[in-house]
Parts: sequence; C-alpha cells; structure tokens
Amino acid sequence: MKLKWGLIFLSSLLINCKQSTNSIQSLNGNDWQFTQDYKNPNNTYDIVNWQPATVPGSVQKDLLNLGRIPDPFKGSNEDSIQWVSERSWIYKKEFSVSAEILKKQKHILRFEGLNTYAHFLFNNKKLTKTNNAFRIWEVDVSDLIETENAVEITFYPTDEYEEKESAKLNYTLPESPRVFTRKPQFQYGWDWGPTIKTMGIWRDVSLVSYDQVRMKDAFVQTNTVSEEKAMLTANIEFETFDYDKSSIEIVNNTTNETIANEIEIYGNDTYKFPIIIDHPKLWWTHNLGEPFLYDFTINVKKGNTVIQSINKKVGIRTIELVTEKDSIGEGFYFELNGKPVYMKGANYIPQNIFLADVLPKERKKLLDDVVAANMNMLRVWGGGVYEEDLFYDLCDEKGILIWQDFMFACAMYPGDAAFLENVKGEAIDTVKRLRQHPSIALYCGNNENREGWHRWGWQADKTEAQKEEIWNNYQAIFNDMLPKVVDNLSPAISYWESSPKFGRGDKRYQLEGDAHDWWVWHDGYPFEHFEEEVPRFMSEFGFQSFPSYEAIKYFTEQDSIDLNHPSFTTHQKHARGYKLIREYMEREFPVPTNPEDYVYVSQLLQAYGITKGIFAHRRAKPYNMGTLYWQLNDCWPVVSWSSIDGMGNWKALHFKAREAFKNRLIVPFEENNILKISIVDDAIRTITADLLVLFKDFNGEILAEFNEEAISTFNEKNEVIFEIPLHKLNIDRRKSYAEIFFGNDNVVHYFEKPKNLNLSTEKLTAEMVKKEYGYEIRLHSETLQKDVFLYSEAEGTFENNFIDVLPNRTENIKFKTEIKAPLIKYKTLNQINNTVNNAKNKVSVIIELVH
Repeated sequence: MKLKWGLIFLSSLLINCKQSTNSIQSLNGNDWQFTQDYKNPNNTYDIVNWQPATVPGSVQKDLLNLGRIPDPFKGSNEDSIQWVSERSWIYKKEFSVSAEILKKQKHILRFEGLNTYAHFLFNNKKLTKTNNAFRIWEVDVSDLIETENAVEITFYPTDEYEEKESAKLNYTLPESPRVFTRKPQFQYGWDWGPTIKTMGIWRDVSLVSYDQVRMKDAFVQTNTVSEEKAMLTANIEFETFDYDKSSIEIVNNTTNETIANEIEIYGNDTYKFPIIIDHPKLWWTHNLGEPFLYDFTINVKKGNTVIQSINKKVGIRTIELVTEKDSIGEGFYFELNGKPVYMKGANYIPQNIFLADVLPKERKKLLDDVVAANMNMLRVWGGGVYEEDLFYDLCDEKGILIWQDFMFACAMYPGDAAFLENVKGEAIDTVKRLRQHPSIALYCGNNENREGWHRWGWQADKTEAQKEEIWNNYQAIFNDMLPKVVDNLSPAISYWESSPKFGRGDKRYQLEGDAHDWWVWHDGYPFEHFEEEVPRFMSEFGFQSFPSYEAIKYFTEQDSIDLNHPSFTTHQKHARGYKLIREYMEREFPVPTNPEDYVYVSQLLQAYGITKGIFAHRRAKPYNMGTLYWQLNDCWPVVSWSSIDGMGNWKALHFKAREAFKNRLIVPFEENNILKISIVDDAIRTITADLLVLFKDFNGEILAEFNEEAISTFNEKNEVIFEIPLHKLNIDRRKSYAEIFFGNDNVVHYFEKPKNLNLSTEKLTAEMVKKEYGYEIRLHSETLQKDVFLYSEAEGTFENNFIDVLPNRTENIKFKTEIKAPLIKYKTLNQINNTVNNAKNKVSVIIELVH
C-alpha cells in the first residue's frame, strides 16, 4: 500500500479535459446465438442448430422465448423442463473492434456472471474454465484480439461435477449434491421455489481495453466522523503492465472540492488519498433522517486528458453490530451513527428464478414497497444471490439497511483446498463490490448451517472422524476465511458467523444472538407463542398464505379460482402447507367453503399471526431490537410466506405490516384479563401527548372512556402507560373493541379472535368517484365492517386495503389506474362470518360508480 497526499482546490480544473480514453465495450445484447452441444469425440460438430439468444439471460429463458419449452411458472410445467439442465449448451457471439480500440495495448474480456461450469474460446483458442456463478472472471485476450472476433462459451450440467466431487468423500454431506456447486442454491428447489437450475451468462459481458493503466477498484472509506469533520480515505487499486506515471483527481461534486496528485505506478498497486469533509451530513435510514449521499468522481489523467473515470456515491455513517453480555444473556442490536436503531423489515429472496429477467423498474418498485411499509432493513438470504449493483444503489438512496448473507444455506459444505480457494475468490469479489454501499450493515456467514448441524440430525450416520472433518471444514469457511476477508477489505462492517446463533431447540435462542422462530408453522404452535417467547433479535419467522387472484389465475390458466386445480400440487412446495393453513384458520377465523373467500381469509390469517409477532417484538424493546419476517417477496407465483406475491401484488400482510412498522406504535395487549397499553417510538425524539381510550360496541356507541397524559421516549423501556381490568367494564367481548388515540396515532384492539366476533350483517356502502389519478373509493357503514378487501382485474394500485371501516366513519381509498370505469369489488369479514354461519349474504359485491 502506498499513501499519497493531495491538495484541495476548486473542481474547475476539470474544465477542457478531454474524454476518457480507456474503453469498455459492452458485449450484451440479443445478437448472441446458442445451441445444444452436439460435439462428437473428434471435437467437431455433428449437428449445429444455432438459435438467437439474449445476454444477460439463461438457456431456459432463451428456450422459452423460442417456444421450445413451456412456461415453467404455469401448471406443472416445471417438471417438464428438467432435461435442460442435464445437457451442455454453447453460446457464441461475433463482434467487431474499431481500429482505435484495437491499437490499445491491453484487452480484457470481463464476465460478471457465468452460471456455472463453463469453458470458453476466443478466436478459436481455449482460454479458461469457470466454476463459480458469483465470481467475476477476467481473461487477457491482448495477443488474440483482431478487428473481427468470436467468443464461444460452453456450459456443462452441474450433475457431472457434483457426482465427481461427491465420490471423493467417504460420507454424504448434508444436502448434497448442491453443496459442491457455487451457484444460487435456491435453484435446486426450496419450500417456496421451483427446481430450475438455470445455466448461461446471467450478468454483463464486456471488453475492457486500455493503454497504460486502469483503475480496477475504488473505495472511499469513512475512518472517523464527528460533527465538525469526517475523515475519509480514497483507496484506489490500479493495474498496469509496466511503469506508469499519471495524475489523480478526486472530485467531491457535492462540496465542489478536488484533491489532485501525481502518482507513479508499478504493476498492480493500491494508493490511499485522505479526504476531509467539514460539518458532514450523515446517512440515516429513511425512518430516522435523510439517507444523504455525497457524489464523488475519481479521474485518472494523462496531461489534460481523462483516461478513466469512476463515480462513487458515498454515505457517511458508522454502523456496528453490538453484542454485549448482560444479566439475561447477550444483546444483539445495531448502532447507526452511535444510536441504537430498532430494525424492522423482512427477508429478501431473488425476485425471479430467472435472475436476468428482473427489470430495473421491478427492482425499484419492490424497494419502494419496502419503504412504503416502513421497513428499514432487509436480510438478503444466503440461498439466493449477491444482488445487482442497482439493488444496493437503490437501498443507499432510499435509506434501507442490508443484512448480507454469504451464499451458503441449510447445508454443510466441503473444505478441500480447491473449494476454499474458490470461495475466497467469491468473497473477495463480493466484499469489494459491496463495501462502498452505506446500506451494508452486516455480513453473515450462512443461513441455518450451524443450527442444522447441531439440531437437524445431520450427524446421525457419521463416524467421529467424519464429524470432525465436516465441522473443521465449516470452521475453515465461516470462522476463519470469511471473517478475515471482511476484516481486511471492509473492517468497519461487522461479521456474524451464522443465522441463527442458536436453533430453537437450544434454550439460549431466546436469550442471545438472533433467532429463527419456527415453532409457529413448522411445529404448529399457536400465534400466542410469539408473545410468550421473544428473542433478542428475530431474524426469521413466518406463516404462509395464498397469493393474489391474479397470480392464481396465471398459474392455473383459469378465469376462476379452483383450489382443486392440479397446478396447486406444484405451486405449494411445503409438504404440510395446505394442512397447516387449514388448521390455523380453524383456530382463528371462519373457514369459508368458497375458494375466493378461502384465499382472502388465508391472507388475513397470515397478517393476523405475523403482526401479532411484530407487536410483541416491538413491545419488548430494548430487550428485542429487531424483527424481520420471512419473507418479503417471491421468485415465481406460488403459495408461500411472502407479503408481496410473485406478480408484485401486496398481500394483506404487507398492508398490515405497514401499520405495525410505523415509527410510533400504540401497542395494546391483554394479560390476565387486563388491557394494557404501551407506546413504542423508534424516532430520535421525545413526545408528550394525551392518551385517549374509548371502549365501543360495533354500532359505534361509547361504552367507557379514559383520558390521561403519557410520554413516549426514544429507546427507553416501553413501560405500560395505561391498564384496566376488563371485568370492571360492562362490555361484551364479541361485540366491542377499544379505540386508542395517542397524538396523531390511533389503533383498534379487539377482545376476541376474528372467528368469534359477532359482526353485523348490514351492508357496507361503497361507491367510486372519478379523479385525475383514477378513482376514489368511498366506504361507509353504520356498523363495524371488518377487513374490507378491494380488488379488481383492471390494472391499478389500491393505496390502502384490508382495512376496518369503523361505525359511522367514511374511509376514502385511492385506486390509481388508467382504466376507464373499472369493475371493482369488495369482500368483508362480516360477509364471510355470516356466510359460514349460513346467513344469506352476497360474498362479493360490485362497487357502484358515481358520476
């Protein structure tokens, strides 16, 4: 490492600089071709039927585009395309290089994602083999490049490699054979995803050309921060094939200041340049402040010519995982800029099984939905992928923190030298690529590997020597290599070995570290379990529901909802999924016989259980400092734990989580027939306001009223500020509720499970009025209307949904659409309750358009 000091002066020095001369030529596009590999033993082609292909993409998607395979998201088509990943496939592209570019001395082919086992030829010469979908591969083609060029890549099935590596061991690794291949693990099938082992070029391909020097990497690192100054360092990694003398300009476009210096470079080297920012603006999560980003440009110059330029968005902040011993066990919380921050969010999986298919607008919409639901953290789960740069850029801009798993999940992995070296390269590429992002809060070694080894019976058929070898390999990856890579390349970010720290079979899971609580769902525990056993940080818990009507109609290819359709056997990946949904529904809700109603109630059930957990976790702050439910999204349309389905539609859970994740939350709960109320406030402030508690019947009549002053203080214990024994009130629990007001916030608390509520049979008045954005839906009732669900086949978005319309209130909901006079319907739990009880009610009602 070399340290070079620079001077600060105005960025006007950039005026009259010539354009960059280092070149990056994209080789992406739809001008690729592919074919099945028909090479004979003499290494010549028997039959070649070249077809058009798109890069980035995959073999499966190219075949789908050609109509050679059916849509695997529909029916049971998933089963019919398994042959694709059992064959070898060849991709090729011919491209031209201009005379000006050809004159440059160095030419590097750069592949940012090859999935997975491949070798490639450049101008008919074999160059290299690849074996990791997560790594960046660069190959020097300087001696081979011509004006007209051809690149050819052959992809091989994973099976033959996995079988070969597996045969080297005298035991079977848990969850073998996928553990031998460094590709997205979820593509081997999960309890929410299909088995589609994609192959192909899934990220960008480019030709990098330069003369003397190029910047391989730049990292603007925050060292120290105070109100007066932020001390930063620009770490710039250069590559040159000989001696080079250049000048560097680091331009802070935000403050209009520039650092400049001349440097001498020998081979590959990293230079450090100190940067000072006076009175820095800090980066915060969106719920606590502004996610402010400084804009830097780093230029390499020859004389007055900029030969290469890199732009960096820099968020100045400190983030630390704090795990201190206390009288109970060991805490687990994040400090952002020195402030303990309660984390609210969900677990994220890839947005599509076909990774390259996710459009920028779809990525942006999902992260907008995260912010809209008041989430400030996502956990990027270890069975998926290290996401695209745009994903992290958007998280930076929107103020969303990322818990980043390394891509290891629910398995034990090999530990031979070749595998370890491969993983090390993957980790270095990943941390270097992600370390600039202020959204990165934590690197975690794996998902549930530790718990699986100690609790899931994986050791049962192993000898002591085999168990020792497997565990030593685990230690080599997750307690030696990965933490060292993080510490060397991104020392300000904490590393966590495995999520969870302890499995739920270990008593300590509730007292220290993070927890995955699957007693609810997998073990059939009641939702009240979430209130009884609260961990220090809940990083996984969840419950399934059916997706939207749109998603169901898509994969069944029917206009109506039929839960007996055969496609439901492939679109429910949990063996007991339907049985568990039914069992929990019978406990909590009326169970409809109509399929449409059943789907609707399943979403209410999911939201009811998960928000019960969120309320319990938040009420336990600061003992508990985070709640991340499983899962945010889907990778295809399916019955799953997601709050946003595979078509991008919000389920009831996402609407209800938006309320449960508000910064200031009124938390009513019952203990020993006593209604108690706490106020939770995650904002950095102290609020004093009146607390108003109204007990009402379902017709809106006030049965009792209480009013007193209360205080909400940031990060202090959420002590009970109001309580009253319910036996002192003359209320019928089945026909009444409490409405609680604190400042501008209010919440409704019911005293019975939804199935026990004596809901009115009176109709809801619903009408829609034309507005410039689409339509305003006006809902009114003289009696309580529970969980009003609006839906339409017309393309559009409801601003709110699954709401309670309280008696004698009017709720106005925006429906943003460009469709003229759309058909909009509604359902209510009132209708479901009374239909189940044989009352003659119409379950689905069309909303009247008012002109």
